[in-house]
Amino acid sequence: MTEEFHRIRRLPPYVFAEVNKAKAAARAAGEDIVDLGMGNPDSAPPQHVIDKLRETVGNPRAHGYSVSRGIPGLRKAQAAYYARRFGVELDPETEIIATLGSKEGLANLASAITSPGDTILVPNPSYPIHQFGFIIAGASVRSIPAEPGEAMLEALYRAVKHSVPKPTALIINFPSNPTAMQATEAFYRDIVAFARRENIWILSDLAYAEIYFGETPPPSILAVPGAKDIAVEFTSMSKTYSMAGWRIGFAAGNKRLIQALTRIKSYLDYGAFTPVQVAAVAALNGPQDYIEEMRALYKGRRDVLINGLHAAGWNVPSPESSMFAWAPIPEKFAHLGSVEFSKMLLKEAKVAVAPGIGFGEQGDNFVRIGLVENTHRLRQAIRSIKAFLNHHNAGVVPSASPFDQ
Repeated sequence: MTEEFHRIRRLPPYVFAEVNKAKAAARAAGEDIVDLGMGNPDSAPPQHVIDKLRETVGNPRAHGYSVSRGIPGLRKAQAAYYARRFGVELDPETEIIATLGSKEGLANLASAITSPGDTILVPNPSYPIHQFGFIIAGASVRSIPAEPGEAMLEALYRAVKHSVPKPTALIINFPSNPTAMQATEAFYRDIVAFARRENIWILSDLAYAEIYFGETPPPSILAVPGAKDIAVEFTSMSKTYSMAGWRIGFAAGNKRLIQALTRIKSYLDYGAFTPVQVAAVAALNGPQDYIEEMRALYKGRRDVLINGLHAAGWNVPSPESSMFAWAPIPEKFAHLGSVEFSKMLLKEAKVAVAPGIGFGEQGDNFVRIGLVENTHRLRQAIRSIKAFLNHHNAGVVPSASPFDQ
């Protein structure tokens, strides 16, 4: 009875655990850690949304079981969002389901559509649930490049030609977590044409649709003609309205995929707490100036962080979207890998970041830095990082990672 359970055996050790353990130990010792490691919004949701939650909680009838696919008003509100934001018409009865965040929806859809041994195409690096949702369901994952463009398309063609069995699904995520890359509608047209020709499902993660800093909003793959034949898209209230802990998201698109997810969820949950769903309706249907404010907030933080790191000698590309910077490890520390570098940054600079290898092996030369602290704390982190870099550039050579031995 000591052998590990089969599905648990398929999961590697949680690579963020070492940094999280060190972070907890530092805080227990009274150290002030600037935590830029987790994508956890630090702002409150819009006030009218909080007020609606309070109002609805006071209704005795709101405390019973809800429905796993979401109350009708919430699905209608999401359909209205897609119509005004992307010009996409969706049937709230058959083409939308509410989920407990996009993460839960992705994992349960993976379980619904996967047979043991299926091949799934997943960008590397990518948000962990994109591959591990399918691994838990019994699939094998084939990595493809994470950047939208010719390299990804060529990898898709090779995968269809050389994978046994032929791939059944493709995950895409733009704006990307962790890389912050965006895709164009032209790229989506190529992806849709490929998937329709090869009979491959597309699962698009659009959780960061509203956090962008340029003039062009990120598009939806569902805006491409014919996309609903093979695609479903996941969105979330978490980042758009700072409602991460409320656990409200959506899947929208292909009726067959929505039906499959609906059936799986009907066995597993009764949906989110009804007052949370009612408040989410208020967020989607109410004033949208909050989104502009959040976008400006993250843009300001991005500029402070990137300009400060450049001045400190760390050349980090400026993200065009999302709430993260995808930072190449400075050359002097590259041999350490992302876990050891993250631990060193935590120990010496008192700044926590996410090691890139947690998003796939192609991420091990990077760390992910979240825009999740105010500008005062970001400047504090920059000063500490600058002192850390200056100290090591003065001639102190960091010790090698134990993996280099």
